[in-house]
Amino acid sequence: MVGKVAERREARTAEIVEAAWKLAAIHGIGGFSLHGLAREVGIRQPSLYEYFDSKLALFDAMFADGNHRLLERMDALDLPDDPRGALKVMMRAFVDFAVEDVPRQALLFTRAIPGFEPSPESYALAEDALARAGALLRAAGMRAQGDVDCFIAMVGGVIAAQNSNDPGGNRWVRHLDRLIDLYLDHLPTRRSR
Repeated sequence: MVGKVAERREARTAEIVEAAWKLAAIHGIGGFSLHGLAREVGIRQPSLYEYFDSKLALFDAMFADGNHRLLERMDALDLPDDPRGALKVMMRAFVDFAVEDVPRQALLFTRAIPGFEPSPESYALAEDALARAGALLRAAGMRAQGDVDCFIAMVGGVIAAQNSNDPGGNRWVRHLDRLIDLYLDHLPTRRSR
């Protein structure tokens, strides 16, 4: 009986998180209310507190959900043996993930919610995704932290330009492979910093 109750609670929690993502797509990641969320899932607002003790706790569940989805996307990739090719495949998947859902991108990769810090459990999922990308960056020749930082800034800039200036299009993301090649081709001539 306890197992069934836990399963129902887990399913209801997932339903609430999914509804929160739906509302975030309409109103922005910080723009939906708990009242509206409760109405969306057919309960009264005080009943939400049975699942989340605050809106920040809801954001934490959304952060974990988003990172689970990113890890699933990474798990589904068929990476080539060539480090450069593997890096391009993973970065394409990452960029596509980031631009297909702007509110999710804002929650996972920016500081869009004042006062929100993911829990250690939720943040561990983000660290897992970063570690996977880091392994590919090292295999492609990036050794110095400064090289990795610049690469992350470059990819983040592509995402920001795409989401800000051509949402739903490909004006900036279409240059991703070219930028990766330019960056990697430049690495051997640089000293580690």
